[in-house]
Amino acid sequence: MSNDPRQIIGQRDMSLFQMVAVAITIGLNALDGFDVVSISFAAPGIAREWGVEQGALGIVLSMGLLGMAAGSVLVAPVADVIGRRPMILLCLFAMGAGMLLSATAGDIYMLSLWRIVTGLGIGAMLASITAMAAELSNDKRKDFAVAAMSIGYPVGVVVGGSFAAWLLMRYDWRSVFIFGGILTLIFVPLVLWRLPESISFLMQKRPADALDRINRTLGRMGHPTIDTMPPPPETGTQGRPTDIFRSPLLPITLVLTGTYFLHILTFYYMQTWLPKMIVDMGFSQSQGTGVLVWANFGGAVGGAVLGWLAYRFGLKPLTVLVALLTGVMVAAFGRVGPDLTLIQFAVFAAGFMWNATIIGLYALAARSFPTHARASGTGFMIGIGRGGSVLAPILAGFLFQAGYGLQSVSLLMAMGSILAALLLLVALRRPKAAEA
Repeated sequence: MSNDPRQIIGQRDMSLFQMVAVAITIGLNALDGFDVVSISFAAPGIAREWGVEQGALGIVLSMGLLGMAAGSVLVAPVADVIGRRPMILLCLFAMGAGMLLSATAGDIYMLSLWRIVTGLGIGAMLASITAMAAELSNDKRKDFAVAAMSIGYPVGVVVGGSFAAWLLMRYDWRSVFIFGGILTLIFVPLVLWRLPESISFLMQKRPADALDRINRTLGRMGHPTIDTMPPPPETGTQGRPTDIFRSPLLPITLVLTGTYFLHILTFYYMQTWLPKMIVDMGFSQSQGTGVLVWANFGGAVGGAVLGWLAYRFGLKPLTVLVALLTGVMVAAFGRVGPDLTLIQFAVFAAGFMWNATIIGLYALAARSFPTHARASGTGFMIGIGRGGSVLAPILAGFLFQAGYGLQSVSLLMAMGSILAALLLLVALRRPKAAEA
């Protein structure tokens, strides 16, 4: 029997404990999903109460995304130093505080500040739970676990959006942030109770109590324990998080980051502006929230389908295909008139494609970056890539303000996903630049 706990986990069937731990990462990503789009649910009410123009509203919508980008690039790599679990707990506190304080904001400046704080937690969280989902799973289910974790985002929007629609029919926009903040803080004891530190991380860092902590986690998983730690890697071969900027990881970093950036331009155009666009068509605020829920319901289905198909087909070709179809569907959305049934169908199909693309990219990152650089590589991809998330609502806001119609803006913003598909397609011709 192997004395390496990573091989024990990798080769044995997943236990109920592991499944529950992965389920917690799904719930954490669901929090991310709701916290990110909470500003989208609240935006129509904020614009009405404060008289905010579309250009300024686009900037407010981007502040949480700016915080996410900073959190992914600057904070997420700390998880490769202090551990996945401590980082997740810090992120939960930042997200909860930011959401609750957003409800106290009296102008767009304070709201923007608290959205940045929330975004810092969300950005760092996503890299940590992506690494955690991969490292808690066996080899057979690793891609599926990352895909399942990623499905949490649209599930959070669907479930949270349903509650938000109910709240907005009875209270003002502040209720959305209060609900999200309380829900976020509830996850702190759940993480303390059932989410262990990654064994791969403990093997990499080897703290003084590593053997005891590893055996406790193996025991909770129902796997055999080990008597001694396997010998450490040879001196100089352990690697550092900054290896993502050196060969052979640099090409992977550039390809995944560029692809993610382009796709996120399209994704966050829809995620941030969709409720407002529906209201501008003459529908109610609750109907606008409901349409965004439909889009993310499609995202949950798309993520599940991609996770299932990844067993049978190549992950990268599937990701190229769904990225291309995302662009097609977003452009098609711009041509749909004020027919709520057609709108719901169009955004369901678009959400199916855009979330499947994101899940494909997360799975590629988890597969491509080694343990010592997994949170850093994933965090860099998400952080720099989310520059597109910051740019998307601002760009769309000023395009609308300049007089461009829904059809033209949607076509322009759809080009992000189409270009992402082309970039990943080119990378497919250079296998060494896309795998590690």
